Amino acid sequence: MADATHVILWKQCLDIIKDNIPETTYNTWFIPIIPLKYENDTLTLQVPSQFFYEFIEDKFIDLLRVTLYKVMGEGTKLMYNVMVDKTSKTTVDLEASIRSTVATSGTIRRGGNKAPNILQAPAVQDLNSRLNADYTFDNFIEGQSNKLARTVALSVAEKPAGTGFNPLFIHGGSGVGKTHLVNAIGTKIKEIFSDKRVLYISAHLFQVQYTDSVRNNTTNDFINFYQTIDVLIIDDIQEMAGVTKTQNTFFHIFNHLHQNGKQLILTSDRAPVLLQGLEERLLTRFKWGMVAELEKPTYELRKSILERRVLRDGLRFPKEVIDYIAANVTESIRDLEGVIISLMAHSTIYNKEIDLDLTEQLIQKIVRTETRSLTIEDIINIVCKYFGLEEGVIHTKSRRREVVQVRQVAMYLAKKHTDSSSSRIGQLIGNKDHATVLHACKIVKEQCEVDKSFRADIEKIELSLKTIR
Repeated sequence: MADATHVILWKQCLDIIKDNIPETTYNTWFIPIIPLKYENDTLTLQVPSQFFYEFIEDKFIDLLRVTLYKVMGEGTKLMYNVMVDKTSKTTVDLEASIRSTVATSGTIRRGGNKAPNILQAPAVQDLNSRLNADYTFDNFIEGQSNKLARTVALSVAEKPAGTGFNPLFIHGGSGVGKTHLVNAIGTKIKEIFSDKRVLYISAHLFQVQYTDSVRNNTTNDFINFYQTIDVLIIDDIQEMAGVTKTQNTFFHIFNHLHQNGKQLILTSDRAPVLLQGLEERLLTRFKWGMVAELEKPTYELRKSILERRVLRDGLRFPKEVIDYIAANVTESIRDLEGVIISLMAHSTIYNKEIDLDLTEQLIQKIVRTETRSLTIEDIINIVCKYFGLEEGVIHTKSRRREVVQVRQVAMYLAKKHTDSSSSRIGQLIGNKDHATVLHACKIVKEQCEVDKSFRADIEKIELSLKTIR
């Protein structure tokens, strides 16, 4: 091939890759790669470090494999030219792992998502459970925001279809750990019950398989296969919205499995009551067992996740960096992982020390950090939750000591963290007057100065307030 061919081919690969990963991930991990040559069906790519090579192999090799197959066809191999010394420009060539060699038509083929035929996988050991073995209960860090869901999940893993949690419906926003938790369930079940047929699949792939079975007149095989599963895990069930025939088929599979004592586990980005485009008969069944929410991670959980990750990877992050990330990256666990990876990449590639300045710069670029103003309602909600008091109680005329204290703390924090006038704060918190609010602020401030435990309570509440901005 001509000298410039490798550049053209790699550009075609990048066009596909860019459409399948976030822009920040693409910029961090693929822009630095330099195509060197394409000879004898082998593409050689130069990467800037050993760490970079290992990370690409670990995280993106499946995407690379499929992309190379689409652009260059069967039999294409991948080599890395790794820069090991930037000063002397010393490099070393490394062959990609076996699994990164572009698959032949035997493993990647047109219609590769077609419904599996039960006759092709008669034994448990022949079934690809599609589970990610890296997701376990051991590395799923427990916190207040996920404790219920994790506890229920472990119960199901230890006794599938033997609890009242069938189906188990786990819901929560993007990146809070749903996929991790359900994979942990599946992996644990296979460890304890080696004879169980466990299958993890996304709702999207389930739909693709069903459509393929209709096209190939193999719908009976499709249904028969799923009816043999002992533990069926379907991720992102909300993606079945609007596809009536797929829902109808799933309805019958669900009924068969449930009636025969099989375990069903579903995830969604919202609770069943908020799902739209799904048949009512399915929604009713989703609520038969246990509905558990994975909430946004709390500050304490985010910090624990960061500390565990840094320890696991043998990294050295200053304490102030950990604290800053935990306080400012609030939306999801996935965002936390992304920040750590970006910090490691920038530190390695650009030989920069991981410090607070670099952390602040990166977070501004890769995480949505714009904040909204706190409202008095936000503060009332957080303060009442912290002290275990019903919100309505602080609006009553009760003069019980615990009620008065919660009311005063809410007034103090509203005065400190909002632009509302004392009169407005008093009106919304117990219908009190301006003087009462000022007195409350004075009382709370003085107590913080003499009572360490009370001051710690105020600081914890203020950390919680940061997470909702």
